[in-house]
Amino acid sequence: MNEAILECRKAIPQSLPNPPVGSVIMYKERIVSRGHTNEPGRHHAEAMAVENIKNLDYEELTMFVILEPCSFQGRTPSCAKAIVKKRIKTVYVGILDPHPYNQGKGIKILTDANIKVEVGISKDQVHKELNDFLIRE
Repeated sequence: MNEAILECRKAIPQSLPNPPVGSVIMYKERIVSRGHTNEPGRHHAEAMAVENIKNLDYEELTMFVILEPCSFQGRTPSCAKAIVKKRIKTVYVGILDPHPYNQGKGIKILTDANIKVEVGISKDQVHKELNDFLIRE
């Protein structure tokens, strides 16, 4: 998760007003892809990381992302649905997204597709990184 946190820092300032999210994908204990939120209307961290994967079995991959993948379609497609489409085996998430359109819905999309999800990895550090950027009710 520390590598995903480092990746999120690359998103500032171009990601704003979206939160600066970072993601890494691992294959057999090795990072094979990285992603961070781009400018509005462009890839989010998860989509960027997934797009960079070539010639690997997605079902053997593990994703680390600091914020719950978005469940909804906005200017970009749902990241949670993109992860499901690629059949990534396991997703570790730093914190749930307090955005009123998300709030656990991204996690539900993943678990409904039988993807193993664990939430709360490095949550204190993730809160420090994202607190000023999150949308709340």
